[in-house]
Formats: sequence, structure tokens, C-alpha cells
Amino acid sequence: MQDTFIQAYPKLLQPSVAVAGLWLAHGDEPLLSQWLIDAMRPHWRAQNYAIKRIELISVKSWQEVLSELGSQSLFDDASALIVTGNHKPDKGVIAELERFAQDAQTGAHSHSLLWLTSKQDKRAQSSKWFTPFAQYGHVIDCNLYNEQQRQQLLQIQAQQFGLKLSQEAWQLLMSHTEHHLLSAYQTLWRLSYLFAPQLMANGDDASQEHGTSAKLATNSAKLATNSAKPATNVALDIKDLQAALVSDAQFSVFDLSDAMLAGNSPQVAKIIFQLKATDEPTTLVLWAISKDMRQIMQLMDGQDPQALGIWRSKQGLYQQACRRQSKAYTAEWPALLYRCDQAIKGLVRQPAWELLLQAALELSGRRLFAMQ
Repeated sequence: MQDTFIQAYPKLLQPSVAVAGLWLAHGDEPLLSQWLIDAMRPHWRAQNYAIKRIELISVKSWQEVLSELGSQSLFDDASALIVTGNHKPDKGVIAELERFAQDAQTGAHSHSLLWLTSKQDKRAQSSKWFTPFAQYGHVIDCNLYNEQQRQQLLQIQAQQFGLKLSQEAWQLLMSHTEHHLLSAYQTLWRLSYLFAPQLMANGDDASQEHGTSAKLATNSAKLATNSAKPATNVALDIKDLQAALVSDAQFSVFDLSDAMLAGNSPQVAKIIFQLKATDEPTTLVLWAISKDMRQIMQLMDGQDPQALGIWRSKQGLYQQACRRQSKAYTAEWPALLYRCDQAIKGLVRQPAWELLLQAALELSGRRLFAMQ
């Protein structure tokens, strides 16, 4: 049986999942492989499995895998092996794996083998070593092919954390993290701790109302089962997310871009002051400001956002920024950017950071001075 990760993962989060037999997860996103292990581990533990890891350092390492699967512990009912590495099994091992998978289907044993490999193309999937996993086991494609799949997975994680983000908050999260899965997941993790008291209260209320064990004892215990998550999620809007994004001590020019486009002038000033304090290169800050200014001017001239290379998740922020501006104001931007460049090069006496702050606030909709 073959599934994509987005199809298989929600099923594994359900209680009482049969995990015996062969499992193959292939992909180039390490976080998905870790989520898969985290989803299967509670089932292994519930069924008294001895969990072990084996790294394939050569084809001969498969003999160690088969040996472990054939051994029987006095204290555990079965073994769960997490195998990593890209060395493919030979003909003899393929036959043993096929027998192993067939015996698991008939109930002759309850051992479980999860092999984590890099992404396998169609040619590899037609190879003989792939057959036992596809025909008698479970193959999971741990790759993301579009932004919709990425957000679907993050929404599942948010639900496990007890969080429910508004559509605007999701757009900000995806743009802020540059569509990087790990960064977005880490942000959700921090949100769960920032709102821990509220999550705990919701978990306790849900437990008292329904008489179940559905409490959020700790936010880190998120992957047990669906019955362990809070019945009531904490709803977060874009302001809540912005508060979480700026709770870190460090900012980048990407944070500055998001704040400018969102029209958050106080946050723009805060980020500029912190970038100055940490000696962020002024040329990099000017690049971020000028890029957004040019794209806003082009959008106001009627150009297509996709043709300008603006991500779909950030198009809403750019449209908001356009509505805050007038062509009379944006016509003065090139001159302001030129003065910033001159200040950076030491050709004018005004400090570069003052002009950069003026330009950043101008883009956010707050005009400090009339242009000369």
C-alpha cells in the first residue's frame, strides 16, 4: 500500500493502529520522517515493542536487521526497528523481507520495521527491492509538492498543540518563515508555550465537561493520540502571531519586510533599532526596503504580482501596503532610496540609519518628513 505523508499521517494519529510489518518512508524532508516516528512510537509502546535503531553502513547491515527481527526478548512482546541509510537489500534479503511482511499479515509475528530513505524516483520504485514494501507493507511518500500540503500538515500540528490560527495569521506565518517547514513548526511550538495558561485552562474545562482524559498536561506531549489533545483550541489572530514572532531577541530583514508591509510602524521602528544595535549591514537593510518599495510601485502601475515573483501567501500583505499609499507619495521613493545609498557610502552627512528608518516608516504608511 502506498500513501503520501499527508494521507498517512492523520491515520497514524488515531488510536489503535496496527503497526506490524514493513514500512518504508522515502523523502528529503527530515522533519516529516521525525513526525512519522513520533506518530508510530506511541503505538509501539502501547503494544510493548522494544524500539531499536540500526544504520545501514553497507549492504551487509541488512543481516543485522534480519537478526534483530528474528530475536525474541524476554521482556518485550515484539521489536520495532527504525532503519536509516540508503543501502538497498540484495536478492536474499529481499526474499526474507517478503516472508517477514507476509507473516506479519497472517499474524505469525507482530514485529515492525520502518526504513527511512531518501526520495525514490519512479525507476527506483519499480525495482525488486521496493516490491515487498509496496505489495505487502506500507510505503509513505515523505515529500511535499505544494504549499497547500505544507499548510495542511502545519494545521494538523497546530491542532495537536491546541491552536487555531486565522487565515491572516496563517499567511503571516508562512511568509515570515519563508515557507520553511521547520521554522513554521518551531513558531507554532513557541506559540503553544506563550499561550500555555490558556491551553491548560481549556484542557481542564474540556475534561470536566466531557469526563474524559482529554487534558493538555504539557504542550510537549502533543503527539500521543487525538484523544489527548484539548477539546477547545485557542483561537489566534494576526496580532497574537505578531506578538509571538517578535518575542525573540533577534530580528532579520525579513521580519522588517513583514512589519513594513503589514503597516506596523511601532514594530518597524523596533526592528530597525535592533538591526542597528546588532550591526546588521546597512546595504542589506536598504536592499530589503528598496525591494518592497519597487514591488509596491510596480503593483500600483498594474503589474501582475506573480510575474513580479511575489509569493501567493504574501500578495495580501502587498495589496494592503498598496492601499495605504498614493502615487504622489511613491513617486518620491526613488529619491529617498538614493539618499539612503549616498548616506551608506558617506556622501551625505545625515546618518544612514536615520534615513533607513525614515524609508521603512514611509513604506509602512507613517510619513515623518515631507520630501525636499
